[in-house]
Amino acid sequence: MRALISVSDKRGVVDFARALRDLGWEVIATGGTMKLLRDSGVETVNISDVTGFPEICDGRVKTLHPAVHGGLLARRDDPAHVAALKENGIGFIDLVCVNLYPFRETIARPDVTFGEAIENIDIGGPSMLRSAAKNWADVTVVCDPADYDAVLGELRAAGATQRETRLRLSAKAFTHTAEYDAMIAAYMRRQAGLSEKLFLEFDLVQQLRYGENPHQSARFYRTDHKVPYSLAFARQLNGKELSYNNIQDANAALNIVREFDEPFCVGVKHMNPCGAAVGRDVAEAWRRAYEADEVSIFGGIVAVNRPLTREAAELMKPVFLEIIMAPAFEEGALEVLRTKKNLRLLEVRMERSDERPVQYVGVNGGLLVQELDLDTKPLTADMCVTRRRPTGAQMSDLEFGWRIVKHVKSNALVAVRDGRTLGVGAGQMNRVGSAEIALRQARAAGFTEGIVLASDGFFPFDDCVTLAADYGVEAIVQPGGSIRDEDSVRKADERGIAMLFTGERHFKH
Repeated sequence: MRALISVSDKRGVVDFARALRDLGWEVIATGGTMKLLRDSGVETVNISDVTGFPEICDGRVKTLHPAVHGGLLARRDDPAHVAALKENGIGFIDLVCVNLYPFRETIARPDVTFGEAIENIDIGGPSMLRSAAKNWADVTVVCDPADYDAVLGELRAAGATQRETRLRLSAKAFTHTAEYDAMIAAYMRRQAGLSEKLFLEFDLVQQLRYGENPHQSARFYRTDHKVPYSLAFARQLNGKELSYNNIQDANAALNIVREFDEPFCVGVKHMNPCGAAVGRDVAEAWRRAYEADEVSIFGGIVAVNRPLTREAAELMKPVFLEIIMAPAFEEGALEVLRTKKNLRLLEVRMERSDERPVQYVGVNGGLLVQELDLDTKPLTADMCVTRRRPTGAQMSDLEFGWRIVKHVKSNALVAVRDGRTLGVGAGQMNRVGSAEIALRQARAAGFTEGIVLASDGFFPFDDCVTLAADYGVEAIVQPGGSIRDEDSVRKADERGIAMLFTGERHFKH
């Protein structure tokens, strides 16, 4: 029995090869793998002695030879195949242990050159894996060090691997080469500026209990590299497993949190913020966010952008919450919150990154792809289009509202005062309907003056301005761009409201 070993990931390969030798197998190896095995005292045959041809072109050509692929692809139950190998002096290869050049790790380096990426495209490795995987009925193919022990166990027990094992390993090898080729294709297409095809690779995180509703099945997948503000790479410290709706809501909360550098807290329900505030510290931010809407936060998702302190945890504990997310949890906070066994506590990386995340949205028979809406234009005094100018405090509140409203379902209006939300109007079919919801909430909370209002889209009429004035709004920020902008500006001037046009829209469907 002969095994061919050629690996880039050399974890456990010495012990694996030594165990094969102890079982009476001949071990063939290439280049660096051969050197490692021989240096470790494992008797090894050089691939060049099998092919009768030296490695050439700096190792680019070494296993692309009939002595290798004939030995892998020949069917043992086909007399013509067996005769062909005998006639050409080729021996069977019964096991292939191969993993591929580290292309993903190479292109992940910020300083990688195109030439370095090209040199880390494996050719012989995928060819051997595919040959062995195609002939799985006769050949065992191993591409993952995690499978070494299971393969050795079957060889020791029965002298051969089981048919079911070979089939599983074949599927795993084809998956490995498919992922590898897709990764290379995606990289090369980026270099060539091509976009007419999209290659995606996501790994299963968990099978969810159900989807948006109990009769829908669902799974949770993640990308192949870690990104900040991602629930897919969060560390769960407490509580039961996440549901489909938990994941959606938590993702919305993380997108809002990344807007703020100062201590900030947001509560989310049904992917909309129901309370958000800044504060001197995370405890104050939580208190102010909670007081913004004590009813809607019940059963909600909370995210903060500072390590959660024991003080904040004590304030949160009496409130029924589904999830609390933070970049870290102080030990005292964990001590307090772990008494609630179902409360999910998630530690999420929240450092800034230059990466431009992409958002995928499935539609029937298709997929929409866009950059995530990360950029938020800072507000400046020259954006004011009315006679009245906002005060410094109002500018601060307008900035806060502008960063919140972009994360509210359109049509979206947010009422703000003193760095916290007073009311949130979301998802109505007309903009004045959302304004009424937000402003009624603000009035119900006892606020009738000093309010600012943020809108994700322009006002098509002056009705929102009129309504805002009736509810004590003193400043408004909106994108502008309506053919009737002048009506809104005129009404704002009549009612003594300051208004800013940003020239930037933030629809969220």
